[in-house]
Formats: sequence, C-alpha cells, structure tokens
Amino acid sequence: MTQWTYLTDMDGVLVHEEHLVPGADEFLAELRANDASFLVLTNNSIYTPRDLRARLQRSGLDVPEERIWTSALATAKFLDSQRPNGSAFVIGEAGLTTALHEAGYVLTDRDPDYVVLGETRTYSFTAITRAIRLIEGGAKFIATNPDATGPSLEGLLPATGSIAALIERATGRSPYYVGKPNPLMMRSALRSLGAHSESTIMIGDRMDTDVHSGIEAGLQTILVLTGISTKESAERYPYRPTVVLDSIADLVGRTQDPFGDGLLSREY
Repeated sequence: MTQWTYLTDMDGVLVHEEHLVPGADEFLAELRANDASFLVLTNNSIYTPRDLRARLQRSGLDVPEERIWTSALATAKFLDSQRPNGSAFVIGEAGLTTALHEAGYVLTDRDPDYVVLGETRTYSFTAITRAIRLIEGGAKFIATNPDATGPSLEGLLPATGSIAALIERATGRSPYYVGKPNPLMMRSALRSLGAHSESTIMIGDRMDTDVHSGIEAGLQTILVLTGISTKESAERYPYRPTVVLDSIADLVGRTQDPFGDGLLSREY
C-alpha cells in the first residue's frame, strides 16, 4: 500500500477565516495517528508559521509550526537560491519580512536587488510608488502569489495580484510569482518533507491555484467544495482534479488508501 504524503491548502479547506471546517480536526488527527507526512500550505504571506499556528489553534486545529509552509517562506527560499545574502525592498507584513531576514536578506529602500511584493491589509500609496521607481531603476520584481482577491468577513479584499497588476502597468515589468500555482512552491514543500511527487496528494479549494500547481508538480489532486470553487466552475478549466469532494471530512477514514476499492471515484 502506498504511504501517501498530504499537502493541503488552509483557507477554504481547513478553516473559513476563524472557523473550523467540520471534519478538518479529524482529518489531521488521522494523519498523525498514521504517521503520515503532511504540510499545510497557504499563499497568505501576512503571517509567520507561529502566527498561523496560533490562528489555527483558536479554530480548534493543532498544527505544529514546522508543518506550515507559506508563500513567504517559499519566496525567501527562492531568493536565497538565486542571490544569497541579497537585499530587497519589501511591501508586506511580518510573515514576509521575517522569512527574508532569516534567509540572510537585508531590507532596504536604497538600490535593492529585488522589490518583493506580499500581502498586507494596509497597502501604502507611498510604498507602491517607491516600488515602481526602484523597479524602473533596475530592481527585479518578485511577488509572493498571484491571488487577485482575498477573503474577509465583510467580503472580498484586493490582494497581492491586484497590486502587482498596478505596479506592472506602471513599470511594464511583470513580476515572478513564487506561490501557487507556481509548482516551485509545491516542490520546495516536498523537499522539506523528503517526499516524492508520485505519492503526494494536494488538497485545495481553488482550481486556478491549488489544483493547477498540484498537476504541474505531478501530484494527485483533490478539489473540495468548501471554499472558492464549485463543480460548475471547475468544469470551465481545461484540466481536471483527480477527485472532487464535498469536504475534507469525506477523507476521514480513507487517508491511507484514498483511491482504493472505489472509496473515492476519479470522476465527477
């Protein structure tokens, strides 16, 4: 029997804002009981893994810091591989600045190697203007993730992808996005676990990021319908997940052999 590794998105799969998705706690408990490798992935670069662990605990989920992988961590790892001990002008929050500091980067607004755009709830016109001028001056443009909007209790919010589009329009320079759907984020997660793509499953609620990146990284993919995507919206894409489930709760009791004995159909 295959020993499966699980990568799972956070928002829309395990939690909705501060609320637990029913069955998510049982799913994670089953993975731990079976000594299965897993990581919780998120394109949200605002928070550090410690912050996210505390947030998940408030929702009723106990996930160790080392089991959380963010687009901020993936971005810092990527930049360290490209230009070790470099410098960056950063628009973002503690999740991104902490990750870059820990990778040995200097954060500066004077002749940086990179402009790095992440998520924040307080985008500054002054900071965006500075980023535009630094990119025009030769700094390379990096963005943590391409999500155009993010969720809130009041409705959608503009996210990294929207601000990146503004900067791109002003400079004519396209950013390199590190987070999902870039398979780079998935591969770096797999390397951190010592796992192989052929025995790894990506669970997500979005076709355009989660399923897309999983397919490109050579993973099995499960789309759950507790977040952004619906069965109808999934049909609009030219690619398909391996399985569509109503919720992650449908995996409870099946994590060791999710595709065997007809337990999960490969059709939807």
